[in-house]
Amino acid sequence: MNALIVDDSPIYRKLIRDHLQEWGFVPTEVENGSQAWRVLQQTDSPKLVILDWVLPDLDGIELCQRIRNAGKSRPYVYIILLTGKDGRKDMLTAMQAGVDDYLVKPFDESELRARILVGKRIVDLQQELILARESMRHAATHDSLTGLMNRAEVMDSLTRELARSKRDGKPVGIILADIDHFKSVNDSCGHLYGDEVLKEVARRFRGRLRVYDAVGRYGGEEFLMVLPGCDAMTTIIRADELRLHLASKPVVSAKTSRVITVSMGVVTSEQGGTPEALLSQADCGLYRAKQKGRNRVEEVEKAHVSELVT
Repeated sequence: MNALIVDDSPIYRKLIRDHLQEWGFVPTEVENGSQAWRVLQQTDSPKLVILDWVLPDLDGIELCQRIRNAGKSRPYVYIILLTGKDGRKDMLTAMQAGVDDYLVKPFDESELRARILVGKRIVDLQQELILARESMRHAATHDSLTGLMNRAEVMDSLTRELARSKRDGKPVGIILADIDHFKSVNDSCGHLYGDEVLKEVARRFRGRLRVYDAVGRYGGEEFLMVLPGCDAMTTIIRADELRLHLASKPVVSAKTSRVITVSMGVVTSEQGGTPEALLSQADCGLYRAKQKGRNRVEEVEKAHVSELVT
């Protein structure tokens, strides 16, 4: 673990550095609060700080307050304050500023080590909690089989992009894709192979989309893609590229190899309407693609949607 030593005394800096290295830490040394603040702004900055109270410019209490005021968006920094002040009022002032622990100079080596180990345990625990929270967030917003966004999350992405489209005046392309004859795939090749097909289709789609495009599993074998900045022609071209890429080689498992195709319906925000209305229009395009033999891309103009619905 990285640790930051903030002390204007070269003697104390060396003493603490030697102890930290002996105990398996990687120390960084600075001699004033301003330098410490700059270090703490860096990516992967130390989360354990051993801080002197009295410093030439920004003192330990002021630095601690600045760290705490940075807000909850930043990872927690555990702060041990080292000082020659040993009054109860001084300790209260330090704790109110956000210090986690308080040690009076000259300190005992074993006591310093014990407090540093407590700090490490707290920082490690916080990192575990962050990872657990991220894992839970991912599980709540992503499909467990394919790893893509789930239906709710990709719909949220569509809503956000349509709102941005209205503000910026740039179109959004929408592709609704459905795996052709998927029931037959499951029936003839087994559900395990069907799962492999879903995962491989997801992988190939994700690999051909831009970083800021959204793709999610919309239903059983349906996928929804949201393409910011794409007009109707561009959306059709990109959908066809995805369709051809998927069909270019079979999905292979230990026992089965089969070429998988998709039918696609496309629409853009240029047609106007709510997310639900646009998806209904894309679904009509998908229905037409199925009617025309599958493995194709179709767009249905808004004026013709009612013809297919009826």
